[in-house]
Amino acid sequence: MINSNNRKIFYICMGTGCNSLKSGKIYKKLIKLIEERNLSNLIQVKLTGCHGFCQVGPTLIIKPNNLFYVNLKINDVEEIVETHLKGDGIVERLLYKDPRDGKIIKDMNKIQFFKQQYSIITKNCGKINPEDINEYINKNGYNSIKRVLERFSPIEVIEEIKKSGLRGRGGAGFPTGQKWMFCREVANNPKYLICNGDEGDPGAFMDRSILESDPHSVIEGMLIAAYAIGATYGFAYIRAEYPLAIKRFRIALDQARSAGYLGTNILNSDFDFNIELRKGAGAFVCGEETALMASIMGKRGMPHPRPPYPAISGLWNLPTNINNVKTYSYIPRIIEKGAEWFSSIGTEDSSGTIVIALTGKINNSGLVEVPMGTSIRKLIYEIGGGIPNNKKCKGIQTGGPSGGCIPEQYLDAPLDYFHLNLLGTIMGSGGFIVLDEDTCMVELARYFISFTQNESCGKCAPCRIGTKKMLNILTNITKGIAKETDLDDLEKIANIVKKTSLCGLGQTAPNPVLTTLKYFRKEYEAHIIHKSCPSLICEDLIEYVINKDLCNGCGICKKNCTSIAIEGEPKKPHKINPELCIKCGACYSSCPNKSIFKITNPIK
Repeated sequence: MINSNNRKIFYICMGTGCNSLKSGKIYKKLIKLIEERNLSNLIQVKLTGCHGFCQVGPTLIIKPNNLFYVNLKINDVEEIVETHLKGDGIVERLLYKDPRDGKIIKDMNKIQFFKQQYSIITKNCGKINPEDINEYINKNGYNSIKRVLERFSPIEVIEEIKKSGLRGRGGAGFPTGQKWMFCREVANNPKYLICNGDEGDPGAFMDRSILESDPHSVIEGMLIAAYAIGATYGFAYIRAEYPLAIKRFRIALDQARSAGYLGTNILNSDFDFNIELRKGAGAFVCGEETALMASIMGKRGMPHPRPPYPAISGLWNLPTNINNVKTYSYIPRIIEKGAEWFSSIGTEDSSGTIVIALTGKINNSGLVEVPMGTSIRKLIYEIGGGIPNNKKCKGIQTGGPSGGCIPEQYLDAPLDYFHLNLLGTIMGSGGFIVLDEDTCMVELARYFISFTQNESCGKCAPCRIGTKKMLNILTNITKGIAKETDLDDLEKIANIVKKTSLCGLGQTAPNPVLTTLKYFRKEYEAHIIHKSCPSLICEDLIEYVINKDLCNGCGICKKNCTSIAIEGEPKKPHKINPELCIKCGACYSSCPNKSIFKITNPIK
């Protein structure tokens, strides 16, 4: 039996990813079984936000011995209670296994995914209940705003942030302290503060995880920023597709008001500040600051030219400061530990850490925080655990749909603003997609241009027309009906869109096209000249064939074929009629003997 002196704490991940896999039911069943077995005095069960390792959810972390149970099912709960709790044993089949060697790792701190990280703004993620303000306070929460109000003038706060070297984590990387000073120096009042939580990049979930896991850190950062620039009212703009983030941020706002951290005379000072939560309506362009402000003011979310910049004329033509969720989360940490501490992490050009949503063809996908300057190779092969099925890495897409593709030969490049820009891509808000040898770079570029073209507000001609023209050319290339001269036209249009678009969406939309043309031009030429897709992805350039020497005539492919394109008698080799085949891939994925192959025209 468990000794009462060794009280255990069970941390159940209740972030969006794990919730989608029924972690809520696991949580309820665990509590029920513990109560039924009178173990409540020996075990405390806590819900938490996302700890980052989404690949293996739902998860259960057991303290103090750091046991890490992964991929849990509801039926596993009873075995955990019986084996581990009452008998103080371990259910080994539920422990994490390293994808590279299959080794079981009991201590989560020894797992490469966690071991290689440097947690600053994710330090509370997966470790506290985000719906309980007291847990945040017990982790030194709200001490930084207390310190600021007691010891710092607004200018001193701004100077501290300047010295830290913090740059905005929303994508552009503009120096945060400098932005605050611009707003502070404008004479007009009142001033407004905005938190941009309109995270719309495909595969990105950094802001969502912080809002779900540690919402009070964002509120505290907003408080300090408001004090520094002289704002009395703020807006947290969170996309409506993040219901759990909205729910937990709203709970945090209510708790902060009740505890005296929001409202009038905060902490018995003459500082007044309040925050209003606004839900974004799902437009990707509203991540751009001028479109976001238009949305808050009840207008259509469309950008407008700058200058004037929001610091001078923002909401209702008044001075407004806008920062990203992650940027605000750094502020309490910097005030707590000092600007010199923060600037000592990372590189001279890019101080601190970067929070990355690591997805794509990677063994360990999830939320990662590493020092700026960490190599891409370390991110992929150490923290990410390498490429599944030992396939080769073709490259990595950084910065979401507005970023570019970096080929394998540059994997040793450091992750910072300078080096990524040098390679033709951007840091963006932190969405990183790993690409393996099966990725078609032409189709990838077509997908991202399709996304940005669909999300374009249509206000300016370069973005509205240019992205459409690029999409048409890319579509023709993937269909094998493009001409060689189309490549020059594609590059010319991409550069025009980049240089002349009104806002950041259009200005960065061509990045996937320009970088894939630069680094993977041979793939484009294969599609155009040889009508071939080397990665066997583009449907119009591939065929499905059955190897008669491997086919045993089981008939499974024929049953799964919706277009009646497969012919053959039972127990005899089958054949695919290419004229009827719609290339859905159902036969390929269902064949138990792996006798069906994808082929494309040979490159001569």
